[in-house]
Amino acid sequence: MQVLSPEEVRAPDDGMALTIGAYDGVHLGHRGLLAILRGRADALGVPAAVVTFDRHPATVIRPGSAPVLLTDTEQKLELLASCGVDLTVVVPFDERRANESAEDFVDEVLVGALGVRLVVVGENFHFGRARAGNVALLRELGSAKGFGVVGVPLTAQGAQGAGAVVSSTRVRGLLAEGDVAGAAVLLDRPHEVRGTVVHGDGRGAAQLGMPTANVEIPDGIALPALGVYAGVVRRADGSSHAAAISVGVRPTFYDGDASPGSRRAPLVEAYLLDFEGDLYGERVAVAFVDRLRDERKFERLADLVAQMWADVAQTRAIVVRPG
Repeated sequence: MQVLSPEEVRAPDDGMALTIGAYDGVHLGHRGLLAILRGRADALGVPAAVVTFDRHPATVIRPGSAPVLLTDTEQKLELLASCGVDLTVVVPFDERRANESAEDFVDEVLVGALGVRLVVVGENFHFGRARAGNVALLRELGSAKGFGVVGVPLTAQGAQGAGAVVSSTRVRGLLAEGDVAGAAVLLDRPHEVRGTVVHGDGRGAAQLGMPTANVEIPDGIALPALGVYAGVVRRADGSSHAAAISVGVRPTFYDGDASPGSRRAPLVEAYLLDFEGDLYGERVAVAFVDRLRDERKFERLADLVAQMWADVAQTRAIVVRPG
């Protein structure tokens, strides 16, 4: 799959079939739509493309209430490539773009840069200044400019009920409740965050007998609710390790608020089962498979250590498959 800006695209003579959106999470609803796009593109004999943005539009339009993201740009592009599209066009989203009319976006990007022949979008798709553009407007513009439009419901058979509506908002809600297993159903994979392993307090090996990797997650990425999870850590070399993962504020050791920037801001700490080595400075991916328990304060350090080893045993039972 190629990844290009609109200026780098050379539109084929026969045009292309494309979809437009933030595609945060690339969940089952997105995948169903992309499968339809692929089929329509093949029938027309044209490339299948995704038009997405270099940041979530809400971070520009309403930065105070923009949603946390299910995927960073790197992961989103990887997931889109796995869906069989030929090209992803990454459009810079800034104040100018936010104030651009739906008609101008169609003229400049879809028709002018990409030579669109068919647009496939979710039936609730909105775009352009004040979200004035929708599927009906796209059809009107398509009739005038020579491209077709298909509106698709974002549903997935078997995802928490046959034909259930799947959305990034629903996935975020499940993660906020700590229901990583439910989120995985809608994503068709465990929710994953990526970050760099950094030095922590040095307490894991010294005081707890359990060295943990402190993973620094960029701001704005969705974390599950505070708690302990069974999951998997994938290293830069491609190897994967079952891991007991804490998303927490370490109440046994610290009091005070949990505001961003404080020592009580949520941390992601992972104990990799059956692993010895130095991970500092390495970029890793942390995937959440199942929730084990809530985070809680222990009065005695020995009780915390006993619980942590119980968490490891549970993780081994959930994640590690015999043979």
